[in-house]
Amino acid sequence: MDAQARPRSEMGSAAAYESARGRRYRARWRDASGVQHEKRGFRTRREARNYMTSVDQSQRSPVSSMPPEARISVGELSVDWLANKQQALKPSSFVPLDTAWRVYVAPRWAATPIGAILPSAVERWVRELGQGTAPTARVRTFADGKPLSASVVVRAVGVLAGILDVAVRDGRISANSARGLSNLPHHDWTPRRRYLTHDQVFRLASAAPDEIRQTLIPTLAYTGIRWGEAVALTAADVDLIRRRLWIYRTATEVEGHIHIGAPKSWRARSVPFPEFLASRLAARVSDRQSDALVFPSASGGFLPRPDTAFRRPSWWNTALRDAHLDHLTPHALKHTAASLAVSAGANVKALQRMLGHKSAAMTLDTYADLFEDDLNAVAERLNERVMADVDPLLIRSLR
Repeated sequence: MDAQARPRSEMGSAAAYESARGRRYRARWRDASGVQHEKRGFRTRREARNYMTSVDQSQRSPVSSMPPEARISVGELSVDWLANKQQALKPSSFVPLDTAWRVYVAPRWAATPIGAILPSAVERWVRELGQGTAPTARVRTFADGKPLSASVVVRAVGVLAGILDVAVRDGRISANSARGLSNLPHHDWTPRRRYLTHDQVFRLASAAPDEIRQTLIPTLAYTGIRWGEAVALTAADVDLIRRRLWIYRTATEVEGHIHIGAPKSWRARSVPFPEFLASRLAARVSDRQSDALVFPSASGGFLPRPDTAFRRPSWWNTALRDAHLDHLTPHALKHTAASLAVSAGANVKALQRMLGHKSAAMTLDTYADLFEDDLNAVAERLNERVMADVDPLLIRSLR
């Protein structure tokens, strides 16, 4: 279809406006990358349309000269990329990627040929995302024009880059225009992690509305298991003799639906619990079938994660208020478990296994602040060895 035969909506629009020199016309159109442009000052509507036609032809010629494999659009490649991600990832990890594609990436790049994407155009898009001016498919219109957080921008760029990585690997294009950008924002600043004391844990548990939640809270705070892992526990997973919880699965709530899957590390593990919890857990599993949930909801299903939005009415926020604690989420109980375990003398490797991290390095990176006192302890022990093994006269002889 040539430019003259294309619908006017595809070529752009020519609209009149009043100027100091009388009525003039402006042309508005989108380039091959989807970016909108405007040029004013045309004396007639025909002049504006003719200008858009010439621009359209100049824009289409580079695309027509591309190799056929580079003319495929980002949207066409996204189908397989998303399907592969859905197969490889858990729903809780896939849904944010799918949302980023639908809401932020597709409105800008779905129709663009992969060979027409320039690094400068991607950097302009990154800037527009940060400013809130990029095209989106947001359902909530009041959010339009709102600057996006660094994490949202980075995830959206990561989706585009991932799709183009496949194109590079397949030999469709020689380089990925979404890699090596100069203006990617830094991830959002993370506030200092919250840790509860022993007393605060029990105050929060005492303020919970029923026996199930009053047992669940200290279980989370003294084992470090995640909410989804806790609510998926069955009677068969509680070993009262060895005082162990066997973590085989997790019940994760994604967009209002519960998904049953493997733990976050994809590995089953056993987690010890302190003796004071044994009687409470025994009451939860005694005389019950092996597949009965330890922490069920009122209807007998999986206990949903509480609404933790600030000042929202929920049993969690009410318990925080009654326990005189500042706002936090249930995930803070996992951090609390790490803190209490370290204060009790747990080493990094034991903490890694308890928390279900892939490596001790990950545990150290996550909870490096908990081991600050260890540095002082190392220095103190070194000093003790020096004082015990080295002649004081030799120490004083050093200049």
